[in-house]
Amino acid sequence: MRSGYIAVIGRANAGKSTLINVMVGEKVSIVSPKPQTTRDRILGVLTEDEYQIVFVDTPGIYKARNALTDMMMKTTETSAKSVDFILYVVDGHDGITEEDFSLMRKYKDLGIPMAVAYTKIDIMPKENIPLDMAKFADSGLDVDVFPVSARKGRNVKNLKEFLVKQMPEGEKAFEQDIVSDKSEKFMISEIMREKILLKFDKEIPHGVAIVVNTFEQNERGVYEISLDIVCERANHKAILIGKQGRAIKEVSSFARQDMEKFLGAKVFLTTYVKVKEDWRERPNLIREYGYEETE
Repeated sequence: MRSGYIAVIGRANAGKSTLINVMVGEKVSIVSPKPQTTRDRILGVLTEDEYQIVFVDTPGIYKARNALTDMMMKTTETSAKSVDFILYVVDGHDGITEEDFSLMRKYKDLGIPMAVAYTKIDIMPKENIPLDMAKFADSGLDVDVFPVSARKGRNVKNLKEFLVKQMPEGEKAFEQDIVSDKSEKFMISEIMREKILLKFDKEIPHGVAIVVNTFEQNERGVYEISLDIVCERANHKAILIGKQGRAIKEVSSFARQDMEKFLGAKVFLTTYVKVKEDWRERPNLIREYGYEETE
C-alpha cells in the first residue's frame, strides 16, 4: 500500500485546517477566521484500503511577536523537514503574493516534493483564478496547483487522488480507526478555544490558553469537565466573563454542544477565567499550558 506524511504549510488563515478536516472526513483541527488558530502540530490520518496519508497540520506562518508564536514558527519549520511531501496552501480569496512565492521557493529548496492548494475559490471572483494561475506560470516554480474549495468540496477529490500517487510504498503508521494523534482531552480544550476565537475580537482570543483540570465520565455516561480559561489581563477577564456572566455562559454553551457532538455523550461543563500576566512571553507557562516545540 501507499503510506506517507504530508506537511500542510502556508501563511496564517490560508485554510489549512479546514482542508485537512475535509480530506480526513473528521474534525481533527479547530478552525476560525482568525490567524494563529492552530498552535500545535496536529496529525490528521486518512486511511483507506490501499493507502494511508498522515496530514501534518502546522501553525500558520506568522511574524513572531512573542515567545509562543516563535515556538509555533519553529514547529512549522521542523515539520516541513521530516515529511514525504509538502502541500503549500494559498488563500485564493486574498490573492497570491510575492511573500507566498518566496515561501514556496524556500520550502521547495528543501528538496521535498511539493504541490499547491489554492483555496477558497467559492468566495472569490472567478476571473481572479486565471490571473493568479498566470502568476504561477511566470514565477518559474515547477509545482502542480489545485484550485479548491474545502467548504464546497470543489476539486478536493482530484487533489486527494494526486496526493495518494505521491506517497511512497510502505506500511501504515496508524491503526485503521485512528484519525488523529491528539487525545480527546486535547480536542476538548481546542473546542473551547475555537468558540472563544469565534466570539471575541482583537487580541483577547489570541491571549487565551485552555487548561483542562477534570475530564471524567461518570457512571451515568456523562462527561464531567472543568477547565480554566487563562488570559493575560484583568480587563480581558472582565470581557470574557461579560455583564452578569453572560459572555462566558454563552461561549461555554456553544462549546458544550460541540463537545457533546465530539464525544457522543452528555457533558457537564464548568469553566473558570483566570489571569496570568503575559503568559505568552513566559516559556515555563507556555510549557505548563501544553505548548512545546516539536522536535
